[in-house]
Amino acid sequence: MAVSTPTRVPPARQRARDGRGRAVLRKVPRRHDQAGSVAYALLAAVIAASVFPLYWSVVVASHDDNSVLAGSTPPLVPGGHLIENIQRVFELSAFWQALGNSLIVASTTAVSNVLLSSLAGFAFAKLRFPGRNILLVCVVITVMVPTQLGIIPLYMLVTDMGLYGKLSALIVPALVSAIGVFWMRQAVEENIPDELIEAARMDGAGLLRTYWHVVVPGVRTTATVLGMFTFMFAWNDYFWPLIALPPENGTVQIALNQLAAGYYTDYTLMLAGVVVSVLPVLVVFTVLARRIVSGVMAGAVKG
Repeated sequence: MAVSTPTRVPPARQRARDGRGRAVLRKVPRRHDQAGSVAYALLAAVIAASVFPLYWSVVVASHDDNSVLAGSTPPLVPGGHLIENIQRVFELSAFWQALGNSLIVASTTAVSNVLLSSLAGFAFAKLRFPGRNILLVCVVITVMVPTQLGIIPLYMLVTDMGLYGKLSALIVPALVSAIGVFWMRQAVEENIPDELIEAARMDGAGLLRTYWHVVVPGVRTTATVLGMFTFMFAWNDYFWPLIALPPENGTVQIALNQLAAGYYTDYTLMLAGVVVSVLPVLVVFTVLARRIVSGVMAGAVKG
């Protein structure tokens, strides 16, 4: 009995004529190629919509106030006053101090959240102790409580501790977060097998050594993402610093609010301050994003 061999379907082609009139075959674009073009077009539109506010801030900050307000058509091309407006920002307000305060608060809370959340996540995921599940449920429940409900008790606590008006009033309440603990617990549970923990114990490693040499390398990418989001959240926070700090010792968001709080709003000055305040976030995002991508690619190659 003859066995029929499956025929390979060639790619779709159609006849065409070249410049000399000879018949040639031309490949017809497939449907998935068209879908890829649509996806790239949508991604380009999303990127343009995301970058445009930053570009608009640079454009306005690089003009003088008269050219921005004069005429019915706003400028779309950067001007030549960006350095001058940035110098005005640092001359008219305590912007250096505000930038330093935000950098201290954001960096400290990012590092502490990564360290303490990964430690707590390791304990909840791999250690067995009484009340573990109850404590984890309590941590998860705190995520559901709106931040605004805890402002008054937090203000009273910070005042009783003598932290009001100091940067520690922003750092101490944000040393660790419930969402960070839960996130790192899931990362340890998924990426660190129990056999690896047992092997470290059999080799004589204690809890801290097991955490540092086994857990940290396994959750490095997740910890980097947590640190990046914590830094950005602390840098952009406005509500609690406005309550806990005086205006003369505020963060960068309070300084930006002071630039726009006058009777007359100088938009070039205000957006020049916005451009300066965005630069540290962009630097941190660029550095950590590279580490995240390299970690993901290394895991893919090993897999």
